[in-house]
Amino acid sequence: MTESERPQRALRRQSDPARSPLVPDSVEAEIRRHDWDAMECGCGRSAGHLVGAVRDAAEGHPSAFRALEGHVFFGEDLKPPAPAACGVLMAVWSAGPPRQSTREALLWTLLALLCTVDDGGTHEAGLHGQCAAFIRTGTEGFRRELATAPGSGAAAYAEGILEILGVRA
Repeated sequence: MTESERPQRALRRQSDPARSPLVPDSVEAEIRRHDWDAMECGCGRSAGHLVGAVRDAAEGHPSAFRALEGHVFFGEDLKPPAPAACGVLMAVWSAGPPRQSTREALLWTLLALLCTVDDGGTHEAGLHGQCAAFIRTGTEGFRRELATAPGSGAAAYAEGILEILGVRA
């Protein structure tokens, strides 16, 4: 290792937060799969600052999901980090968050992502299409949520997701 490489490695180690025992390996792998610093966030900065928010969401903090608004989506528009964030959210969903409040916040966020304007053309998957493809992988889990918690907020969000995806509940 050269002298100029040492400070860069040290800086990378400092900016990489300690791994949480609450974040499943599959979710951590999905977080690391994306080059967050290379994406422009909806707030205009590098999306690297979103890593902490998606880790907080993976740990089960319901407010972390709402904190993605303005960065990953805003109103009816998706922002460039939306597919990466959606991949992490679906990894969280697949890991099966145990708390009802976490599942509800996660499903609200997925529904918000699906309720945006489709920005893809006839021969491409824009940000919306990429997010929908990630979300579609959780169809069976959404059906289970709807069946096991009828009348709950989570079930209502799951039903909305299934409806937008055009799959039967």
